[in-house]
Amino acid sequence: MPRNAGTTDNALDRRAVVADLLAERGELLVVCGLGGTTWDVTSAGDNPLNFYSWGGMGSAAMTGLGLALARPERTVLVVTGDGEMLMGMGSLATIAAQAPENLAVAVIDNELYGETGRQPTHTALGADLALIAKGCGIARAETISDAAGVAAFRARVHGQPGPHFAAIKVGRAEHAMVLPERDGPAIKTRFRRALLG
Repeated sequence: MPRNAGTTDNALDRRAVVADLLAERGELLVVCGLGGTTWDVTSAGDNPLNFYSWGGMGSAAMTGLGLALARPERTVLVVTGDGEMLMGMGSLATIAAQAPENLAVAVIDNELYGETGRQPTHTALGADLALIAKGCGIARAETISDAAGVAAFRARVHGQPGPHFAAIKVGRAEHAMVLPERDGPAIKTRFRRALLG
């Protein structure tokens, strides 16, 4: 029988979660997964230090890893969805092997494939992303289901060495699209200029 943790009446609101994760972000580098998490991050405030991965399903965590390794003096936060993370699960083993202290991955888990018709993902059927991350070797991996947990995770991202991983359970409510720039070369150029000057 499928679990439906993301459907409870008291589930976290994804937009509020992402806004909390990005509060007082400073020079935080943010890599977004496709679809809903890109809209969530944009809703919290477009920023040239946001890297939007339009259409790159499964690539957000690896893009964040590459950025964290290239710029070890900067903190990198990947904000992605459960469907995208399930597609790129092998990246968790590589993140654990490389162990960048400046990388955090936050999975906004509504247990749905939002881009293809809102079908249940495997997290609705019992797949535990935090347990998978731990099994890959990411010691600081957890499942979060309350606002206090989100705030504590944000504090760890900014104040403790990682890598960090959190599967954050959110409700299934749909939100309006808040679209950032959609031109790939323009996104890359803007991000590069913001990062390198």
